[in-house]
Amino acid sequence: MKLYFSGFSLDNEKELFKYYLEENDFTVSGFSYGAQKAFKYVLNTQNRIDKLQLFSPAFFQTKDKKYKRLQLMFFAKDQEQYCKNFLQNVSFGSNVKLEPYFKVGSQTELEELLYYNWEKSDLQTLKNKGVAIEVYLGKDDKIINSSEAYIFFKEFATVYYFKDKGHIL
Repeated sequence: MKLYFSGFSLDNEKELFKYYLEENDFTVSGFSYGAQKAFKYVLNTQNRIDKLQLFSPAFFQTKDKKYKRLQLMFFAKDQEQYCKNFLQNVSFGSNVKLEPYFKVGSQTELEELLYYNWEKSDLQTLKNKGVAIEVYLGKDDKIINSSEAYIFFKEFATVYYFKDKGHIL
């Protein structure tokens, strides 16, 4: 099965996480927006899943409506420029070049990313099913508030919190 879900405005960037990524038939992984997709997949599948790896999960539920509206407005104004600026912030703190993985994201994907609400009850459901959840966060993340994400996920997951790392670990 070996499932990996890509981040917003990215395609097949999983090699960027090769030092952490566990690839086998019973592990599902995702980066940022892809972490949301991976989580929903594992929550709704009947397939055996032993581990869920969430790399810098998109965590915007603590952001206000104004922030989210502004993001969508800037995106609507110039999608390609928005995505390029977004990816600059994603790669902050690393020397990773994201151009080979770049694809222009859609309005729908950005809305899903911004308005997704992680539910503690869903995390508990996965834990009760025996799924080991790993969350990887960079302290210097310019996309999400990683300290808020750490507090939220630590009850349900093994959280790896890297100093001097951004959204791309």
